Amino acid sequence: MDFKIDTRDTFSVITPETETITANMTEDLRATFEKMRQSGSQNFIVDFHNCTTIEENAKQSLVEMHEECYSMGRSLVFTGVKGKVLASLKESETDTLLNVTPKMIEAIDIISMEILERDLYGEES
Repeated sequence: MDFKIDTRDTFSVITPETETITANMTEDLRATFEKMRQSGSQNFIVDFHNCTTIEENAKQSLVEMHEECYSMGRSLVFTGVKGKVLASLKESETDTLLNVTPKMIEAIDIISMEILERDLYGEES
């Protein structure tokens, strides 16, 4: 699967270059997360602006990736979700289980706030 990857100081943006979010694509995305974690990336934004449809079985994979990231003290935000993809996530209420933002700046804000929260809670321990 082809992904465009942009690595920043505190997060990485991964943009799938496909129109359909499939279970296979989500597995490739999960493998990409793991490789990037090993090289130091901890927080991820997945930009779905190229994606116009989503397969039903891909939704559960997105939820699992989200839960996996947060259980390891990392952040994962999905942005650029629109049209049929957003409607499908809302219909199944999957959108309530994920960090979904309409714009990149909002995704960056979530990542920044979560990093601050982890730093604050880490100091209190």
